[in-house]
Amino acid sequence: MSQPNELIKSAQRTIRLELEAVTDLLQRIDGDFVRACELILASKGRVVVVGMGKSGHVGNKIAATLASTGTTAFFVHPAEASHGDMGMITRDDVVLALSNSGSTAEIVTLLPLIKRLGITLISMTGNPDSPLAKAAEVNLDARVTQEACPLNLAPTSSTTVSLVLGDALAIALLEARGFTAEDFAFSHPGGALGRRLLLKVENVMHAGEELPKVQRGTLLRDALMEMTRKGLGMTAVLEADGRLAGVFTDGDLRRTLDRGLDIRQATIDEAMTPHGKTARPDMLAAEALKIMEDHKIGALVVVDQHDRPIGAFNLGDLLRAGVM
Repeated sequence: MSQPNELIKSAQRTIRLELEAVTDLLQRIDGDFVRACELILASKGRVVVVGMGKSGHVGNKIAATLASTGTTAFFVHPAEASHGDMGMITRDDVVLALSNSGSTAEIVTLLPLIKRLGITLISMTGNPDSPLAKAAEVNLDARVTQEACPLNLAPTSSTTVSLVLGDALAIALLEARGFTAEDFAFSHPGGALGRRLLLKVENVMHAGEELPKVQRGTLLRDALMEMTRKGLGMTAVLEADGRLAGVFTDGDLRRTLDRGLDIRQATIDEAMTPHGKTARPDMLAAEALKIMEDHKIGALVVVDQHDRPIGAFNLGDLLRAGVM
């Protein structure tokens, strides 16, 4: 049985070799990578990813990442493509073919048909002189000096490099398309991620009679009563014309007491935070959460286009909505 130290050394060696392989990849992100991006961006079709064995598993993940970041993509098993699934690929598509050797028989078999149909082919190989790389319009160089496997046989470093290269391609395309958080949300409607990205401030805020608000000049003790009734730990303070004058929170109350103000005689004007941070109703709840985290505040007032308060919410509301 291996000793604990031997197991740790083996794991560290694997990680070190894969880190070196990914670091070496940096210098190969060049004009070929740019050309691959341009071909995909110019395409009117989808990205069809193909790969056998471990490359197929990586290809599946790359296709899923592309699809969730704004580039329509799916995976086709190359062996199945030779038996009917080639019909899933159209002339407008781009084929992204993964093969470490660049000579995988099931993929090489497809090359004449891909060429005959005039389908754009991008390869990702560990051998730029291979049949697949030479047949492609552009080859993404995914070669590694050594697999992390001590026998230098099991795909390890090579699959890691392919996976990283696929992620780099997906994110470069995402940024080139101007893909937004809201676009991303529509690809992830389920679960916590969907709630985090799809919910807007208007979906979580307290509005109407639930909105705590007082006018300028209100006695501080009356403002505290309003806060207690509405239960958000804050109240908006309004100008005479209905615009936001300030915000008073539990934190402001603590600071007021530290200053020695008489809460029975003082007005809200003496204790409030002038204006304060706000949110808009059409803002993503996740964006509002970032404002609260950045400024270390527990609640936000929601204002309309005229800076009039129309709602409010606190961290508890975001927590219950699954945004945090």
